[in-house]
Amino acid sequence: MLRTIQRWRKDPLVKPFLKWAGGKRQLIPEIIKHLPSNLRNMRYYEPFVGAGALFFGLQPRRAVINDNNKDLILSYEIIRDNIDGLIGALNTHTENNGEDYYYRVREQDRDCNEYATLAAVEKAARIIYLNKTCYNGLYRVNSQGMFNVPYGRYTNPAICDEPVLRAIHRYLRHDDTEINIMHGDFAVAVADAERDSFIYFDPPYHSPENTNFTGYQAGGFSETEQERLRNVFVERTDAGAKCLLSNADTLFIRGLFNYRRFEIISVKAKRAINSDSTGRGNVDEVIIKNWK
Repeated sequence: MLRTIQRWRKDPLVKPFLKWAGGKRQLIPEIIKHLPSNLRNMRYYEPFVGAGALFFGLQPRRAVINDNNKDLILSYEIIRDNIDGLIGALNTHTENNGEDYYYRVREQDRDCNEYATLAAVEKAARIIYLNKTCYNGLYRVNSQGMFNVPYGRYTNPAICDEPVLRAIHRYLRHDDTEINIMHGDFAVAVADAERDSFIYFDPPYHSPENTNFTGYQAGGFSETEQERLRNVFVERTDAGAKCLLSNADTLFIRGLFNYRRFEIISVKAKRAINSDSTGRGNVDEVIIKNWK
């Protein structure tokens, strides 16, 4: 007997499971205005996926998501591959949550040998636990890649949002979806994006005054990297992919993209997560697109 395959339908429970600096929840209505009209028939790429606000909001059937943050991508993989183990580990964190416990969990990456002994599901549960209980929901690492945000002292934080996690698991594993999860360089993640492809670039933002938070990965994201990103944007444009990019509204970013007459759209975004309070609130951003 042939098995009937149910087509995936958007699930409102499929939404970000982490809080993330630069997350796009507030900006999604503006971004949606500028998406390709035939997006449903295109392969979706997001090489700086972060918490995946747009990705989860759109729930494309065919997608490539990527990030340079290894533990972040591990959390996506574990949600897809070992949801019961993850929920069990998060429930343990919930039962033990407290300031002393938080710092013991945070310290696990100080000893590389100890951290290497953790199972993949434990590492994924750790990043979710720390994200849900750290100060201001801020994911920040130092130059050695060690998580260094203090405890947040929340009342009853939602460490294990089981309905959301299970909904994401169903989406990533559904017979009607093909979601490729990658960890690595953004240029590699989009290298095969050509015609019938859509790429949403949401990099760490340019910050000449160093007020916008970009410390979610060791090493940061320099102006040289911003220039390399522009070059990839141009390469994928020439290959026929439709590209949309978000960034800070700075003279440097405008200068990078002006020469090809890409459309640059000014938007206001509300930011609640930043390492510096001056970088919170309404900030100027741009959306850059390569088609009319």
